[in-house]
Amino acid sequence: MKIIDDPQILQQYIHLHRFDKIFDIEKVPFKIFELYEGEILMNEGEKLKELYYLVAGRVKVTSSVQTGKFLLLRFNHPLTTLGDLELVRDVPVQSQVTAVIDSVIISIPVDYIKQHEMMNPLFLQQILKHLSYKLQTSTTASRVNLLESVERRFASFLLSTVSSEPDNNFGQELQTMKISEIADLLGTSHRHLNRVVKKLTEEEIIKREKNHLIILDDERLSEMSQGIRFE
Repeated sequence: MKIIDDPQILQQYIHLHRFDKIFDIEKVPFKIFELYEGEILMNEGEKLKELYYLVAGRVKVTSSVQTGKFLLLRFNHPLTTLGDLELVRDVPVQSQVTAVIDSVIISIPVDYIKQHEMMNPLFLQQILKHLSYKLQTSTTASRVNLLESVERRFASFLLSTVSSEPDNNFGQELQTMKISEIADLLGTSHRHLNRVVKKLTEEEIIKREKNHLIILDDERLSEMSQGIRFE
């Protein structure tokens, strides 16, 4: 994690994501920092001290289960709030948030928000919008993890992780996410997931090269996922 000291960069993100339409930006003690790939922003059980906004990059949100493993809830893209549920309900952090790629975060102290923003209708509308979206995606993730086949879950995972940006390289992500780690996130065994990967490789839907997975046929993968995404 690295604090970004350049005020111009902060101003750029404030205007890009229209924070100036919600807050009195001259008064809010914004902090901006870079979160490196693989770094954890929030841990379950911690006390929330800051409300976070993902303004660039991508993070994954996971929830622990009794086995000590984590289930994937969603991938988050800009602009996303992180910690809004905990802020509203005044509870400890409920999920783990980890950077999938290098990301940029803007934060506001919770104490400041409770003193100055909880009666701000524009801020509350924003929180409501994000909370309702997370309720929708959490419901989808629960259904997928409980009811859908591993093949469909994996297809959904791939399509949720791979962006449409031309410079995206999914293989780079899988260098730090082994098949066994993905299997844990999807609630299955690595042997079962390996069988699925082998099947999709034989059907030329994906290609496996060392630690890289390359999508060869995104249309067939999309058909397999039936439109379900972890996002």
